[in-house]
Amino acid sequence: MSRKKQPILSRRRALAGLAATCAVGIAGSTSASAEEITGPIFSPSGPNAELYGSAEGYPVPDAATARRQGNPWEPRDRVGAFTHIDAIYPTRLVKRAAAPWSYRRAPAALSDPFRDRVTGYLSRNPVTGLLLIRDDQILFEHYQYGRTDRDRFVSQSMVKSITGLLIGIAIADGTIKSVDDLPGAYVPGLKGSEYGATAIRDLLHMSSGVEFGEEQERGRDLNRLWRDMVSGSGKGTIASITQFSRRIASAGTRFYYASIEPDVLGVVLRYATGKSLSDYLQEKIWGPIGTEDDAKWLLDAEGFELAHFGFNAVLRD
Repeated sequence: MSRKKQPILSRRRALAGLAATCAVGIAGSTSASAEEITGPIFSPSGPNAELYGSAEGYPVPDAATARRQGNPWEPRDRVGAFTHIDAIYPTRLVKRAAAPWSYRRAPAALSDPFRDRVTGYLSRNPVTGLLLIRDDQILFEHYQYGRTDRDRFVSQSMVKSITGLLIGIAIADGTIKSVDDLPGAYVPGLKGSEYGATAIRDLLHMSSGVEFGEEQERGRDLNRLWRDMVSGSGKGTIASITQFSRRIASAGTRFYYASIEPDVLGVVLRYATGKSLSDYLQEKIWGPIGTEDDAKWLLDAEGFELAHFGFNAVLRD
C-alpha cells in the first residue's frame, strides 16, 4: 500500500492561519490570572517531524548540498538550514547593542481559549518558532523541532524591509540626496543599465518596469540571480544585476514583485555610505534599539550583503 504524501504548507497559507488565530484571540486576552511568569517553551518535535529531518537531528546541509539543491532546500534540510545559514554561506556580523533592552514577560496574559488556539495552530503547522508580543511584554514564546531562543532564524524576505529602512535613514541623513535619485548616480557600474536609470522611489515600490521572471518557469530569473550573485559564477554583483536590463513598462506604472530590486538598493547603500550594510544597520538600528544578541547577514560571492534574503537573528530581536 502506498504511503500518503504529507502536504508541505506554504508560507502564505500558514501566515494567513496565524493572522486569523491572533485576530480572534488577542481581543479576548486577559491578565487577570495570578500565575507565575513563564519563560519560553521548547519542543524537540513538531508536525510531520520525520519529514523535516528529526531522525537525523535536523541536519544542516553543507555548502555543496546547498549549491546542488538551490534555494529552498529539500524539506529534511530546512529546519537545520534556516537556523544555521552562517554554517552554509559566508555572513557578516551585526553586533548586538552595548546596552541590551529586554522585553518583560506578562503573567498569564493569554486566555485559555486563545492559548488553545495558538497551541493548536502550532500542532498543525511546521513552525520553528512563534513569538507574540504586545507593547513591551511577551505574551507567548514557543519553539519546535529542537530550536531554542538562542537560534538565529533566517529572515526570508523580511530583510527587504530592513533594506528599505536603511534607504530611508540614508536619505534622512543626507547620504542619499533624494528618493528620486537614480542608482547610476551612486554606483558607476549601474550607469547605462535600466536599473541604473530607475529612481530609488520606484525600486522601493517594486515598480521598476524592468523584466525579472520571479514567478516564471519556477523562478527562472531569481534562480539565475542566486547562482550568479551567491554561488559565484564569476560575474560579480553589479554584472549579476545589470544582465537584467530589458524594460517592459515605464517606471512607476505597475507593481511587480521582484527580489532583485532590493539588491539594487543594497548596492546603492554600500556605495553611498561607504559602509557594509551590516555595519550601517548596527550603527543606525541594531545597536540603538537595544538588541540582546548578535545577528548575521548573508554575503554574496563578492562580499556584498544580499539585500533580498539571508538576515539571521534570534526571534526576540
